Amino acid sequence: MLNIGDLKPTPGSRHSKKRLGRGPGTGLGKTSGRGHKGQGSRGKGKVRPAFEGGQTPLYRRTPKFGFSNVPFKKIFSEVNLSVLEEKFEANEEVTIEKLLERRIIKKVNDGVKILGNGELTKSLVVKANAFSASAKSKIEAAGGKAEVIND
Repeated sequence: MLNIGDLKPTPGSRHSKKRLGRGPGTGLGKTSGRGHKGQGSRGKGKVRPAFEGGQTPLYRRTPKFGFSNVPFKKIFSEVNLSVLEEKFEANEEVTIEKLLERRIIKKVNDGVKILGNGELTKSLVVKANAFSASAKSKIEAAGGKAEVIND
């Protein structure tokens, strides 16, 4: 059975402390590994954690106030034309309800946006909150309609 007195550190995980200033044979004599001159060689020789060698530090370079649109940002569920080509038949109406039903989108965030990635050969009536310019032109070129709905 293992007792608390039997516990030992893993071999090689504990190192003996460097003994500084004990002559040139140790490799840490004279300057004790601190080099010659400069901030690191003197006294405590420390700089604060955010010090960047005199360069304007990051916390001073970043803006402290200003514009942020995050609370009002619209997040669309995006659908590519290649998916519509695959999942819908010709002359079918594409609605948000059908996209949810066929599990093309998981949820409607602030709306659905149709993107123009892929080719469309079928004429579809697509009803969504937003369309990219390329998606709209490809839908109309295939003989379909792109209808913008506003909730």
